[in-house]
Amino acid sequence: MTDLTAPTTAPGRDRRLGRREGDGFTFLFDGAEIAAWPGETVAAALLAAGHRTWRRAEDGTPRGLFCGIGVCWECRCVVDGQPNTRACQTLVRPGMVVRRQEGLS
Repeated sequence: MTDLTAPTTAPGRDRRLGRREGDGFTFLFDGAEIAAWPGETVAAALLAAGHRTWRRAEDGTPRGLFCGIGVCWECRCVVDGQPNTRACQTLVRPGMVVRRQEGLS
């Protein structure tokens, strides 16, 4: 069975397309540094780093980005201690701490 919580790309490989503007920075996701750029959402930065899931539903199944517009709430994660934060609607900031969310909170 495939581990859906593991990054899908080799460490250091960036999957972003196009030009990045501004100075890049890092934030933490479950203790690992993730590269990001100004204007990216948490979801965009996590996907670019190869992370496809960042939450476990109440039944334990992995969840990640689904609708990408803030309607479905599948991308919920814990951002700077705040549970139920939609990764697709939250702009990433330098030093932000993001953790996987288990269940409803």
